[in-house]
Amino acid sequence: MKTLLFIYNLYAGKGAVKSRLAGILDVFSKAGYLVTAYPTQGRADATRAAAELGPGYDRVVCAGGDGTLSEVISGVMEGERRPVLGYIPTGTTNDFARNLYLPRGVERQAAAAVSGTPRPCDIGRFNGKPFIYVAAFGAFTEVSYDTPQEFKNTFGHLAYVLGGVSRIGSIKGYPLTVEHDGGVIKGDFIFGMVSNTVSVGGFQWLPSKDIRLDDGLFETVLVRQPKSAADLQAILRSLALRTPSPGGPVAAFQSSAVRVTCTGSLPWTLDGEFGGAPAAADMQNCRHAVTIVHGK
Repeated sequence: MKTLLFIYNLYAGKGAVKSRLAGILDVFSKAGYLVTAYPTQGRADATRAAAELGPGYDRVVCAGGDGTLSEVISGVMEGERRPVLGYIPTGTTNDFARNLYLPRGVERQAAAAVSGTPRPCDIGRFNGKPFIYVAAFGAFTEVSYDTPQEFKNTFGHLAYVLGGVSRIGSIKGYPLTVEHDGGVIKGDFIFGMVSNTVSVGGFQWLPSKDIRLDDGLFETVLVRQPKSAADLQAILRSLALRTPSPGGPVAAFQSSAVRVTCTGSLPWTLDGEFGGAPAAADMQNCRHAVTIVHGK
């Protein structure tokens, strides 16, 4: 009989897993799996469980938000044998799930996790630490991990928007040197992200038609510090019209590796969680590092 390790976060989002657990396990059993269910006990516990237990199973499925998925993948990346991963998104924004074409409804997502299409997926490393879909710095990036879970549960995506707007008066620019496959960009930037996803923060303003999870490339967006109201308008226009340029208010490029160097410490988030504040960050794209089940 095939074996499946189910790692789930009871408190992600509005706790959708609690009332659906029996139905989820029934779906897995009907698909021919002998299931071991493990509820996470705190931050980084999903990483430990996936690292210690995952290699012994045919499939690992996790339920929770992007943070839970990120933890599970970090654990899977520790082993040489990496089982196929399934994902049941029950978090607040579920950014990464938008890449997977999953159906609506927890039981249908559980069915997709065991009967969908396994596809290779690139994973990033940030100074050696894995991240699945985004490493970001600057304006509003601290909102996701500073916003209380109860507030996220009540207001959903609006929680992030409200949190960001409340900080708009304290936007700080960072003097950076950004090295990538195609060259070097320098300047003062208020925001930057190195990503592998069609959605960040619940918003799909990225050029999603150019994004593939398995091409070995990151998509990087950098926003320069505005010095006037006109500069701010130019930034908003560039984002709205998707017209970045290397020397413009918004720069964007694809690259297999990115190095960001700051004159001081630079706080980062990795998949929505605090990732440290190094002065230099090296990001490498690990092509086809894991296999994740898609809905179609």
